[in-house]
Amino acid sequence: MSAVLTGNDTTILNERILKDFPDTDVVNIEYPDNLVEPKNGKNGNTIYAFNAAGRRTNVTIRVLAGSSDDKYLQAEIASYLNDPAAYTLIAGEFIKRVGDGKGNITNIIYQMKGGIIQKIPNTKENVSGDTEQAVTSYLIVFANTPRTIG
Repeated sequence: MSAVLTGNDTTILNERILKDFPDTDVVNIEYPDNLVEPKNGKNGNTIYAFNAAGRRTNVTIRVLAGSSDDKYLQAEIASYLNDPAAYTLIAGEFIKRVGDGKGNITNIIYQMKGGIIQKIPNTKENVSGDTEQAVTSYLIVFANTPRTIG
């Protein structure tokens, strides 16, 4: 029998541990591009070409609106807008902790490098109890995000 237990994941941006998370998905890491592009040729030959864009990630981080993490991420946007050429790119780490049910822990680590917040976050008002109005979502694009298991 195999089992996987998960919990107590950690998200770090520029050495700051984020903690002001709401409900459901709080961090989502996606690799939008293929790492390899194959092309079939004559006589059944195939070419496999490395695609550097396959290292890029889109990271969506959801935090409580108005929280200290929201203020921190908003300050990153302000810093970029103040002087885009002088902006220091975001570095970070996402650590997913998984257990095997026997007390053994494995860390799956995403080392995020060369990041920038791609969009100013949206907002809304809702009078029917929609809790999403208390959440701020940030889309951060990272140039390179290697994944390791240790």
